[in-house]
Amino acid sequence: MISKQAHSSVPPQPVPPLLQTLQRYLTALEPLLPPDELQHTRKIVQKFGCPGGLGEKLQPELIKRAKHSHNWISDWWVQWAYLECRQPLAVHSNPAISLPKRDFTDWRGQLVFASKLIAGVLDFKAQVDSGKLALEYMRGQPLCMELFPQLFSSCRIPGPKHDHVVHYGRPRRGPAHITVVRNYQFFQLDVYNSDGTPLTESQIHAQLLRIRSQSWKTDKQPMGILTSEHRHTWGQAYTRLLRDKINKESVRLIEKSIFTLCLDSPVMRISDEKYSSRMAAQILHGGGTFSNSGNRWFDKTLQFVVGEDGSWGLLYEHATAEGPPISTLLDHVLEYCKKPDRVRAPLIPLPMPKKLYFYINSEIKWDLEMAKQNLDILINDLDIKCFNFQRFGKEFVKQLKLSPNSFIQVAIQLAYYRVHSEVCAACDIASLRMFRGGRTDYIRSPTNQMLSFIRAFDDDDAREAKVQLLREAVDAYSILTEQSLMGQGIDRHLLGLKLQAIEEGLSLPRIFMDTAYGLATHWKLRTGQVPTNTDSVMCFGPLAPDGYAVCYNPQQDHVHFSVTAFNCCEETNAEKLALTLERSLRDLQELFQPTV
Repeated sequence: MISKQAHSSVPPQPVPPLLQTLQRYLTALEPLLPPDELQHTRKIVQKFGCPGGLGEKLQPELIKRAKHSHNWISDWWVQWAYLECRQPLAVHSNPAISLPKRDFTDWRGQLVFASKLIAGVLDFKAQVDSGKLALEYMRGQPLCMELFPQLFSSCRIPGPKHDHVVHYGRPRRGPAHITVVRNYQFFQLDVYNSDGTPLTESQIHAQLLRIRSQSWKTDKQPMGILTSEHRHTWGQAYTRLLRDKINKESVRLIEKSIFTLCLDSPVMRISDEKYSSRMAAQILHGGGTFSNSGNRWFDKTLQFVVGEDGSWGLLYEHATAEGPPISTLLDHVLEYCKKPDRVRAPLIPLPMPKKLYFYINSEIKWDLEMAKQNLDILINDLDIKCFNFQRFGKEFVKQLKLSPNSFIQVAIQLAYYRVHSEVCAACDIASLRMFRGGRTDYIRSPTNQMLSFIRAFDDDDAREAKVQLLREAVDAYSILTEQSLMGQGIDRHLLGLKLQAIEEGLSLPRIFMDTAYGLATHWKLRTGQVPTNTDSVMCFGPLAPDGYAVCYNPQQDHVHFSVTAFNCCEETNAEKLALTLERSLRDLQELFQPTV
């Protein structure tokens, strides 16, 4: 386990002052609302925050909650944002990380690399379990390390009204197996010897060869696809599935496993230009019911995907995992993969990996048919465009003495404005790991400064004026980022006030019934920076049906982007936004380096 000292070195998450949050909320609404609507909302907000107002009654309860709980908002947030959300986990919730292609092109290379990958993850888990994982810091402050042990042997369980998460990982007597999926068939693979030592790479490789020899044919029924359903539907199917003893045992073994390894079949060869988009889609949803979607168990916290063509990545379930701990895990695995395997395999015969069986009656067969149809509709509806912007990266922006993340955010807003002739409610993710049990808050854009810059940019104004406006927009966004990282963001606080009112059985305060609140939380732009030490690209689906998700990974001299949108919405177009974003980044560069 992570050492106790790691927990105690991190302070509890503060509850921001009420009037500060309300003032910042109004400021955030200014670029989004016409003056008359803003005036209407201002009155509602003032009434909520005034002496004797409802906000003043709810705020002390939050402060009391903060004193008596591990973290005053995280459990509420996980419950509200994830476990009560009924949309499918595939596309809508689980983020995928696609990593640079490995240098193999057949099943032999696939199994050699998969063996190394498994050994690398177990090596990381050993560090977590023994408390030897190095404490992480941000801006000189220690970070909360609590999420790391929860990554392993955990799974989300569907329910009729809301889901819950189970953790089976106890450091001494936790599960000793992983799940391996190939050709829609699930196997229990024990990865520790009887003395508790992990299997060597060559032992794991021998076991993966045995799994391959047992899974030549593709299973007719891709059981994993059930986990891609609408949560309510899957919750009902789950109850039916577990009535049978064999099914119950198989499902429990998947749920308890340390993590899942998906050995994917090769996919259709395509042009290099489209390769990164196709690979991101493969990791995210498996490519459909005729491809590798049956090789997923979307409820599982960690799923590593290794394809026969050298593609690989990771899909994770969001209720338990966040981007930064996942990046730490991946960096460790990549470093591990560079080392040669020097461990001699002991000459002990290993038990055969156990195939997990399912008994499928007519009801479950019907559930599966519906799940297949719905997943294919969802996959066909999702448009993914990944690209590598190579004109500049973090280094260029730092030389301008600007924040790379804020600079990219301005470019994204400019691109959105150019495509849609308006700005929209947009959220970027700030990690709250500086606090005990902290998860995330939103950094909101656009700001007034960003709107001023965007409107001026395509006019014929003087270059110096535009540079000044850009600097102001970047600085304003950097200040918002700082506020969120310090636990002074507005969105989790507003959510806490709303949930506190519900918990007390009060009627919902008018501030949350106001159309402005609806507009301000209809995230047409969901963005996320996932900085890693590698050329990986993360992707996830939009939060709103008429929105986009833009993810980016800035490297020193280039930036990886993924843009997603839904085809069913006529207004949005992932490719158009991606091309406009490329142009916007070039235009911003030329502000500082005008071509003669």
